[in-house]
Amino acid sequence: MSDCALQINKQASPLVRMVGTEQIPVVTIDHFALDSDAVVEHAYRTAEFGDDPTSAYPGVRAALTRSHVVLVLQALLPLMRKVYSIPENLSVKPVNAVYSLVTTPESKLRVLQRLPHFDSIKQSYFAITHFLARGRFGGTGLYRHRPTGFETVTEDRINRYIKAGDAFLAEHGDPPQRYFGTGDSHYELIHRIRYRTNRLVIYPGCVLHSGLMDPQRDVGADPRTGRLTTNIFVELQRPRDARG
Repeated sequence: MSDCALQINKQASPLVRMVGTEQIPVVTIDHFALDSDAVVEHAYRTAEFGDDPTSAYPGVRAALTRSHVVLVLQALLPLMRKVYSIPENLSVKPVNAVYSLVTTPESKLRVLQRLPHFDSIKQSYFAITHFLARGRFGGTGLYRHRPTGFETVTEDRINRYIKAGDAFLAEHGDPPQRYFGTGDSHYELIHRIRYRTNRLVIYPGCVLHSGLMDPQRDVGADPRTGRLTTNIFVELQRPRDARG
């Protein structure tokens, strides 16, 4: 079997939405792969899933092949340069690239897994998610932190965000023992990215977000029937010979 089952649908058209008061560019591309079922089957046959100690992801992950990542980034880079105003002298470097399966029951969720989160405080960091599984799974929610009004958490905001979040939890207690949903008095849902098989999504990693999980539907360890996605996280870099 080839080390990559992905074939890009070159006819797929991107849709760009400006989200929230901060006007965050969020890209969705439907029908991204010519055959997303082939990618699911490849994951089932070859991927070695396990815990991801580098993140608070509520499930298991497996490394994507280099050829898969290269295909995705080659297809998306011109679009990302345009949407996110990425200069030509900056390259896009993958820092993590994985298959992901939600497997953690609500009773086992830690506090941070029951709240919206951000992937990085760097504004040069982006998340690329490809929804693969067939079925009515939960999508992704984007949020505004009510105490601060932040929709993104960046280097100049992180201390204020943590302080305000800690104060809220100290006053109101830990969040309920469940996956975060459509908002509460701590976080306001500002945009729902609906799950659609073979939909790819791009957004800045500093955006507050959470999976909109239904524990009866979304939690499962079989790549053929669970909420299988690919997640590629990238960071902008200058060429080595141009760094000071």
